This record gives sequence, structure tokens and C-alpha cells, in this order.
Amino acid sequence: MTTNCIQKPTINYKDNIFTTGQVGFAGVHHIMDKDFTPVIEKALEMPGFSMDEPGGSVMVGFARNAVMGVAGAVIDAVKAGKIRHFFLVGGCDGAKAGRNYYTEFVEKAPEDTVILTLACGKFRFFDKDLGDIDGIPRLLDVGQCNDAYSAIQIALALSEAFGVGVNELPLSMILSWYEQKAVSILLTLLHLGIKDIRLGPSLPAFITPNVLNLLVENYNIMPIGAPEEDLNAILG
Repeated sequence: MTTNCIQKPTINYKDNIFTTGQVGFAGVHHIMDKDFTPVIEKALEMPGFSMDEPGGSVMVGFARNAVMGVAGAVIDAVKAGKIRHFFLVGGCDGAKAGRNYYTEFVEKAPEDTVILTLACGKFRFFDKDLGDIDGIPRLLDVGQCNDAYSAIQIALALSEAFGVGVNELPLSMILSWYEQKAVSILLTLLHLGIKDIRLGPSLPAFITPNVLNLLVENYNIMPIGAPEEDLNAILG
């Protein structure tokens, strides 16, 4: 583990996980001197996979330059009624019950909608084949948490192309919250004046009733519900 996304490992797995750099966990072996010999030795001890499974592939790389490179086709598809709505489904993954909401949301999104996704929440569903709309994949993997900038630039470019504000675009943001990077992204979106964000599966613990009221009144933030209900509410 080289980043902050470590959770408490189970007892029977604790000897198989290592940390280095700024991340650490009590009882987990920490590499202090960049000598990864213990990691290599442990890997060689392990039995590995007993059999091969059928392979697959996932299309990635839809950052702002790639998406805006086909902006003309995207705009034409919207004007022709072939693309009804865009959903940005992003945030951090987690084991908490209820995180299947995002997978169900993507699976149930109508065939005339496009899913932009970023951050590790996408690993719930980014291997699904949702098809395409006139050659434009319906599932566009924008990147990781740090690539939220690309998603924002795509939204800004679309708003400029259609001559409306971002909040008037046929675009909805469905975000999952898990840790501090996700909060930073949310604060950035609020700073840009983005409204109508759906957030779940639970609100950050530091949000007091007063803060929540402020977010609702000024930005119309709302908690996620059931996927089908939320889709119906968004699409009217």
C-alpha cells in the first residue's frame, strides 16, 4: 500500500500486506528503507492462482482532450435527440452495504444516456458493456479522483458549446463519499456553483444540521435514494 486508501486488514491477511511511504497500519509490516525484499519473498511463497480465467478488456483514457476531440459528434447527437442526458458517476469505493447503488444506477440508466465516471467508485461497474451511441461509448472512463479537473473541463466545454450554464446542461452528478479526497472534489464543485448533486450512500460525519441546511438551500444537494426513483426524478 502506497497511498492512504488502506483499511483494517483481516487477521488472516495481515501478513500478506505491506505499507510504505506515508501510509501505515498497526500490525502491518512497513517498508522503511525502500528494500522491498520482504514483499518479493512473500509473493514467491504464495501459491498464486490455481487456474486461468477468461480475460477481458476495459476502454480507458477519456480525459477532456479525448472527449472534446469528438465534441462535434457529441453535440450533434444531443441536438438529434440521440443523447438525452449525461451522468457523472464518481467518488470513492468502499465495502459499506449500499454501495451497489452506483452499479444499479449505471445498469438502469436508459440507452440514450451517457455515463462519465471517475475515481475508484467506478470499479464497481466500469467493466460493463453499455454499448455506444453513434460510435460514442456510453461509458466514458475519465480517470481517478485527481482527474475531476477533466470532468469539470468537459462540463464547461459543453456548456459553452450549448450556450448555457453548467447547471442548465442535461448533466447530473451522482457522487459517493468515502474519504478526504472526495470531500475536496465536492468543495471544488460547490466553489464552481454546481447544483443538484446527489450524494451518498451516507453524508460525511462532519456535516452538521446547519451545514446541511446551507448546502440544501444554496446548492440543492440531496441524498441518493433508490436508483430507479432517482433516474425517474432526474429524467422527468
